[in-house]
Amino acid sequence: MFAAVYGMTVIGLQAHLIRVEVDVSNGLPSFEIVGLATTAVREARDRVRSAIRNSGYQFPLQRVTVNLAPADLRKAGSGLDLPIAIGILAATEQCLCSTLIHYVFTGELSLEGILRPVPGVLTMAIGLVREHNKHSAGESVAECLCLIVPPDNLAEARLVTGLEAHSISTLRRITQALEKTSDFEDEMLAQHPQSQVYNSSQVDWTDIHGQQHAKRALEIAAAGGHNVVLVGPPGSGKTLLAKAYSGILPQLSEQESIEVTQLYSVCGLLNCNGSLVQHRPFRSPHHTITKVGMIGGGRDLRPGELSLANYGVLFLDELPEFAREVLECLRQPLEDRELTITRQSGSITYPAHVSVIASMNPCPCGFFGDQGRACHCTPMQIQNYRGRISGPLLDRFDMHIEVPRLNYSELKNSNDKVPSSVVRERVMAARRRQWARLGSGKTNAEMTAKETKKYGKLTSNGESLLQRIFDSQHLSARAHDRILRVARTIADLDGSSDILPEHLAEAIQFRALDKRLQI
Repeated sequence: MFAAVYGMTVIGLQAHLIRVEVDVSNGLPSFEIVGLATTAVREARDRVRSAIRNSGYQFPLQRVTVNLAPADLRKAGSGLDLPIAIGILAATEQCLCSTLIHYVFTGELSLEGILRPVPGVLTMAIGLVREHNKHSAGESVAECLCLIVPPDNLAEARLVTGLEAHSISTLRRITQALEKTSDFEDEMLAQHPQSQVYNSSQVDWTDIHGQQHAKRALEIAAAGGHNVVLVGPPGSGKTLLAKAYSGILPQLSEQESIEVTQLYSVCGLLNCNGSLVQHRPFRSPHHTITKVGMIGGGRDLRPGELSLANYGVLFLDELPEFAREVLECLRQPLEDRELTITRQSGSITYPAHVSVIASMNPCPCGFFGDQGRACHCTPMQIQNYRGRISGPLLDRFDMHIEVPRLNYSELKNSNDKVPSSVVRERVMAARRRQWARLGSGKTNAEMTAKETKKYGKLTSNGESLLQRIFDSQHLSARAHDRILRVARTIADLDGSSDILPEHLAEAIQFRALDKRLQI
């Protein structure tokens, strides 16, 4: 007795259609799953066996072989529980359905036969539509355009247009619905409110007193998508500035929202409310984070904090306290805006369109250069502290901003009442100029060397100024290009088509670590 059912598995941000082939033959009772299945998939044997029995069906006391095709593709997760169970019931003629080819099943089964949610359903839905469009000429694939998911995942699956999605809460009710000719009676849990895990910014621009220089710098960074490092003594407001920064970024576009939602769906961080992530992510990992936690990887090659901050903000508080190997692994993703993780089990590429905001003290005690308090660190201690951040990594930060300690009058000054919404409008205006020049969604920070040369042309006075700074500060070619990109952003904020000398001069002053923090 033989039956074939379709399921799906997710690897990275790619969903793959899996043909679950079930053969029940005479022989000693056994249950084998073949086809490069991981431990979670192989453990489905015990879950499926109990779920079938507790749903009122008979598990065959024969030789049961389940093949997951294609056999050379690694299968992970518990989402294949449901198609395996349906396949066994169909092979033993306990589920009489001649239209199984029309459905794709996914879901984890409890021992009593109840469907539990699985991560990555949005990716599965997108992948199923893409697979259908790609192979519309093949009958076996073309008819698989109805996705059966657990009730918790139904709202998520229905975010994708052009796809039919249904859900029922138990295995027995699914088989009964398959045997009927009527439509599914969907079961959906009550929607939960949107979780605030995606954007933890509750700080408005008006909550920050003083620090006009730093606020101006962050507005420029938001307009051009630049990476920023904030340098200042403890309590000067670096963390507050970083949290307010995400509030002046533009809203996510529809495509960006889908991509961010996919990442959170794969990691199981959605709230089962059927809503796309609308706010830009704000991720603030602790400095004890590991390399795998930062860039991703592990057994299932899951995304790390860098990818979870995609199209949002990655805030690295106390930058020198992070392990050196963790910081060094950020160098390539910050340059290429994507991250490829290659392990023995395979290779996965994740997006990394992030704005990195880092903060650090100027020395171990934090008061080097402070006019009000004396620094007690030795030159060797300061050198070792700053040496934790390599020059190549520091070179990838477009702007180095000094955040000095506030005096009492600056702390109590409440004259600056410009809210985040007003600053966001100025940022949006600058980004529209960039999109018209570079293409939709692309910022000045993402310009290539060719685009930087084309759109970063300077006047003769500007060229003379940049030459003097370049030679005196011994800047790298990367720092040269990043200064031009920041200057281009300042010009966009001013509505200027050309980079004027004052725009360049302002961009140069945002390279504090190139001059002030050398001993």
